[in-house]
Amino acid sequence: MSTLAPLRLLREPSNASEGNQSNATVGAGGGWCQGLDIPNELFLALGLVSLVENLLVVAAILKNRNLHSPTYYFICCLAVSDMLVSISNLAEMLFMLLLEHGVLVMSPSIVRHMDSVIDMLICSSVMSSLSFLGVIAVDRYITIFYALRYHSIMTLQRAVVTMASVWLASIVSSTVLITYYRSNTILLCLIVFFLFMLVLMLVLYIHMFALARHHLHSISSQQKPPAAHRGGSLKGAVTLTILLGVFFICWGPFFFHLILIVTCPTNPFCTCFFSYFNLFLILIICNSMIDPLIYAFRSQELRRTLREVVTCSW
Repeated sequence: MSTLAPLRLLREPSNASEGNQSNATVGAGGGWCQGLDIPNELFLALGLVSLVENLLVVAAILKNRNLHSPTYYFICCLAVSDMLVSISNLAEMLFMLLLEHGVLVMSPSIVRHMDSVIDMLICSSVMSSLSFLGVIAVDRYITIFYALRYHSIMTLQRAVVTMASVWLASIVSSTVLITYYRSNTILLCLIVFFLFMLVLMLVLYIHMFALARHHLHSISSQQKPPAAHRGGSLKGAVTLTILLGVFFICWGPFFFHLILIVTCPTNPFCTCFFSYFNLFLILIICNSMIDPLIYAFRSQELRRTLREVVTCSW
């Protein structure tokens, strides 16, 4: 078996036969159509790093009462989602390795059930991770544009309802996806969901940056803008670029893979793209590693708590 990875159900289009895919690969010619041979150790190492990072974020938020607010609860849920992405990847890889080496012996029916459960866990963690990225964007938007009314708009009760709704929707949608994964309609729904999240984040963050620039111009029209304001504007631009860039780079190839499955499952160049599926999964795991650096570790209060957690200064 080739490099083990999750979401194997979506690795290749269901309506392309093995013979057609192999012929298409040869026709598209060349070694670059053979994909990348990514070692299992790399999946394991990245998964462990992501697991530790996100576990530290969750521990820090739970430890510090000053971080018990809707904003940090959403960041905590994102960390849990990313942590589940890592755990489910590690679980599937270890499960398949044990089966391959004969350490674990199970009947084919039990293996299929276990595989479905792990795939459902992977899909639900991916869906919830995407959803909480959008929720955090909306929360930041409310913080900036409705600062005086933020606590009345984003109450703890509404935050809890939002988090529960995201988790419930992720579980239900992942169950439907695993059950009807051969349906193009289901894949289209998944693609539309990703595009919705991309557009949502793009619109909200650009609007927030436009407001920051407007404030900077207002200050500069009255007096020479201080260096701190210029630096803050530049920092904001860099932050937004990183946020949107990381989101698109890490998630884009995987969803483009799904688009090709729906639109050109037997096209030679599409089948070449399919052969890089493991690379797209690596990017998703890398996103789970980068999220804490963008959303959590930038907070001075959280960094201080993290140091206390690491040094066991309870």
